[in-house]
Amino acid sequence: MQTLTRSRHAGKLALCLTTALCWATLSGSALADAPRENLVGFSASATRELVQDLLQITLQARVEGNVAAEVQAQLKQQLDAALSEARKAAAAGAMEVRTGSFHLSPRYANNGRVNGWIGQAQLVLEGTDMARISQTAGRLNQLQVQSVSYGLSRALREAQETELTSQAIARFRARASRIAADFGQRGYVLGELNVSSTDPGFEGRPMLMAARAKTMEMAADAPLPVEPGKGTLTVTVTGQVRLTP
Repeated sequence: MQTLTRSRHAGKLALCLTTALCWATLSGSALADAPRENLVGFSASATRELVQDLLQITLQARVEGNVAAEVQAQLKQQLDAALSEARKAAAAGAMEVRTGSFHLSPRYANNGRVNGWIGQAQLVLEGTDMARISQTAGRLNQLQVQSVSYGLSRALREAQETELTSQAIARFRARASRIAADFGQRGYVLGELNVSSTDPGFEGRPMLMAARAKTMEMAADAPLPVEPGKGTLTVTVTGQVRLTP
């Protein structure tokens, strides 16, 4: 008799647990499938045109010879002399000086055999003082200009992004208020938001080798001609708001 009673109690308990699990599953499914009412998604942006304030000039020393060790020694001598001269004008932020690649490669004859060596080494001038950099590059006329590039300094970009972010957020909030009013709602509650910035697409101003040659004809230490480009920096706020009655 006791065994039968225990069996009935166990059966009732199993039934209750099964019913509770089924109810929890149905309730969770119903909550998950509940419509998200009064949600509106949109974006707002702030854009500003900027002039590139960062200049980078890469200069190259090149030496050819029959003996690898001699080529390397001459290349090092040229680079050391140029580096010593460039450091005289270096200033933190205004013009940083650093070396780039330094390598030797075999030179091949028409028959495919090695008949010498070619050595190349880079010296890089970078900073926000374009006049200082161009003048220094002009004095290092024993080197060849390999490339000239422009960009935004970290200080300028961070300052501009801070201002543009505030403008984009203000425009997002203003648009949210207008949308709420247009839908006949009293206000809104902010939902998930994302703030992003785009890399500015600048119009480059390449310095051709012909310009370097012309400058050298005019004066051995004349400044290198440079001209930065313009572009736009954009900060965008994207997200959702819930309209409140």
